[in-house]
Parts: sequence; C-alpha cells; structure tokens
Amino acid sequence: MNEDCSREGEEDLSECGPYEVCNKVDTYSTPWVERQCRCPGSNQCSLAIGPYDGHTITDRNQLLKICEKVSELPKCRYFRDITWTVELSRRNATAQTLHCRCPKGSHAYILKREGDVYAFACSPQSRLGCERKQPCRLFSVKKRETVEEVSTNTICRCSGPMTCPKHHSNQGVLAGKTYSREGIRTFLGYCL
Repeated sequence: MNEDCSREGEEDLSECGPYEVCNKVDTYSTPWVERQCRCPGSNQCSLAIGPYDGHTITDRNQLLKICEKVSELPKCRYFRDITWTVELSRRNATAQTLHCRCPKGSHAYILKREGDVYAFACSPQSRLGCERKQPCRLFSVKKRETVEEVSTNTICRCSGPMTCPKHHSNQGVLAGKTYSREGIRTFLGYCL
C-alpha cells in the first residue's frame, strides 16, 4: 500500500475538526492512503483498507476515514441533506467534513458550490438501462507523483449478460476528453 506520509509525520498535519476526514484510502487499483489531518489527543486515524472499522464512509472507490464513530452521524435523505462538504484553502489543501451518512447503495454528487466550498448530497444508484452506443461508466483519471487518482461514475446499467468495464484500462473503454490545465483525462466504458 502506498502512503503519502507516514504516521511519524503526523505532527506536520493540522488537527482534525469534528467529523473531518483524516484519511482517504483509494481502493481503485493499488490501494494508497492520503493523510488529511491528525485525530485529537492520542486517537489514531484508521489506515484499514476495508470499510469495517467503524470509522469509514465508502464513496465509490474511496474510503473516507474519520476520528469519530460513523454510527454517530445521522442518515441522510436523498437529494435534500448535505452529506459532506469539501473546502479548498489558499494553500491548495482541502478539508472534507461529513454531516450525515448516505443510505446504502447510493452515491454522492455535487449539489452546490459557494465560493471555495462544495456541498454534496446523496442520490440512489441509477437503475436506467443503457441505450445502444451509450457509455455505461465514466472514469476521470488524475496523475499524481506516484499514483493515479481515479474517480468512477456509473451512468447506466448494461442489459442481459453484458457487463460494464470496472477499470479504465479494460477492454471496452475509450479515451474521452483531456483537461490539461487540471491534469485530468477522461475515459468512457461501454457494455460488452
């Protein structure tokens, strides 16, 4: 597992606020950890690759770890409640704070943006069937120094025995747009 910084380097991190994400574990291909902040006191932020440590919210291929127990968070209502906010700072850092838990089987999406704060809400998984020649999954790939940060979005469900590619390098995936300024390249997966 790749780690952006070691546990010994936690003094360089700011102290986490209530329900702030302390670690993000990317499980897309080769798991890697991005340290965000350090838990108050002698508490340690979980580095577990699995979601069953009591401190994890799963969002697609990311495990969001918090210092507090996830069970303390209320359950979100679809399309209404803000599940988390992401705030961008001037030093190019982000702080992600959880407010509630999305219902099982749902995904978070950007609800609104106010200045440097992005608010996310919960949506049920798409049950729409894919039309002919319609992509079933969107991959957004951002190259970092030692890893690729990949975000996946399911657009529709493949019918019958057909399946949607799970990795951007699989068969059935075509290159999409490139956003050079942001360093992001997109790929479209099609039912096979």
